Amino acid sequence: MTTLTKQIHIASVGRPAYSQTFPCEPSTAEIGRQLLRDVLGIWRLDSLVDHALLIVTELIANAARHTPCHKIRLIVELPSPTRLRVGVLDRAPTRLPAFSRTDDDDESGRGLLLINAVADRWGYDMHSSGTGPWGKEVWAELRIKDGA
Repeated sequence: MTTLTKQIHIASVGRPAYSQTFPCEPSTAEIGRQLLRDVLGIWRLDSLVDHALLIVTELIANAARHTPCHKIRLIVELPSPTRLRVGVLDRAPTRLPAFSRTDDDDESGRGLLLINAVADRWGYDMHSSGTGPWGKEVWAELRIKDGA
C-alpha cells in the first residue's frame, strides 16, 4: 500500500495532477522519487516506475546543479489518457536545458541524454507573468500502454 506523507496539491478539475514544492537541492530527489512512487501506485501505473524515477532524479539534479533557485516544484500529471508527464518547475527562465559534451570518463553531464533515452518525449515550457518570463518547467513524458 502506498501512502503520501505530506499534503500535496491535487487538481480538483481537469486532468489528474499532483505537485509539491521542495528545496532546490540534490537531496530533494529522494523525496521526489517517493512522491512519484506513491502517485504511480495510486494511478495503478507501476509499470512506469523505473523510467519515471530516473526522469525525476535527473530533472531535480539538473535544477539543483544548473539554477540558482532556492525552491522547485515537482509536477506529476496525466495530460492525456495515454501519457504520464513528470516536470520540474524552477524560477530560472534563462537557464535552458541543453545536452552537454561529455568525455567517456566524465562523472556527470549525461542527465538529459538519459532522459532522452527513456522518455517518449521531453522538453520545456516557459512560464510568464504580465512582465515577462519568470520560470520554466522541464518535463518528460512516458507513454501509458494498455493495461499498464
